[in-house]
Amino acid sequence: MLAIDRLRVQYGKQTALLVEQPIEIGAGDRVGVIGSNGAGKTTLLKAVLGLVPYQGRIRTRLCPQDIAVHMQQNNYVNTMPVKHIISAVLNTDVRTDETLRGLVDFFDFGGCMGKKFSALSGGQKQRLTIILVLYQDAPLTFFDEVTSGLDFETRQKLMEKIREWYRGKESALVVVSHYYDELERLADRLLILDKGRVAAFGRTEELFRRYCGRAVVTIPANDKNRALTAHLKTISAPAHLIAFPCADEAEEARLTALLTGKNIDYRRSGTDIEILYSNVLSGGEPL
Repeated sequence: MLAIDRLRVQYGKQTALLVEQPIEIGAGDRVGVIGSNGAGKTTLLKAVLGLVPYQGRIRTRLCPQDIAVHMQQNNYVNTMPVKHIISAVLNTDVRTDETLRGLVDFFDFGGCMGKKFSALSGGQKQRLTIILVLYQDAPLTFFDEVTSGLDFETRQKLMEKIREWYRGKESALVVVSHYYDELERLADRLLILDKGRVAAFGRTEELFRRYCGRAVVTIPANDKNRALTAHLKTISAPAHLIAFPCADEAEEARLTALLTGKNIDYRRSGTDIEILYSNVLSGGEPL
């Protein structure tokens, strides 16, 4: 569906993005793109969409109208009722279009149709744009920081709606986000960018096993816990946590028994993208 090979985007003498190994996205893929500010996430989207000049190859069998995109910033006429904005953008009649009515109902947006855009909350504005994007029913859709600036509860509800909408569909999604929990629920592949370079790309579970093991057990990073577990192998983790890799079920059982015996609260995960991301960027060798 989409193949990227030896892609380079230059801004003057600065290389904003360099993709040296091929990246392929197929039907049904759910790709999460993660990286710090300036890592090249939005630059990648703009290159695929032809919005910035680049060197290399971006190949797709899709027509431009087969690719939908939700960008970070979306502005509409503030003084016009939302239903008229939707009609104008989609060139359809809100009252009779069953597909559109289905989306409006699915996203609980009916009560907003008569409001002016300026009267919508942040979450309602995002839902408006999502409805416009999903209406296209595109084979490939990009979401760029779709929940940025929203509170936790609104983010959770919005991402769950998107996940539910695409469940079982062959549409490919590329989701740019800096929220690890969103990508854990939505993405089955990860593209990790760092300073304009590809740090890792592959299936989430395979990357996790490669860099973190079968599972990771984390405990709070306080002086007591550090002293009690100083003899154990650790991997990179956020400053508030100590992370222990578990290569197999037996090793995990020994570790959790030890922590339980010392009365240390712990959390176990086989999909922790924050821990995975930390270890990819730490520069250490895979396990």
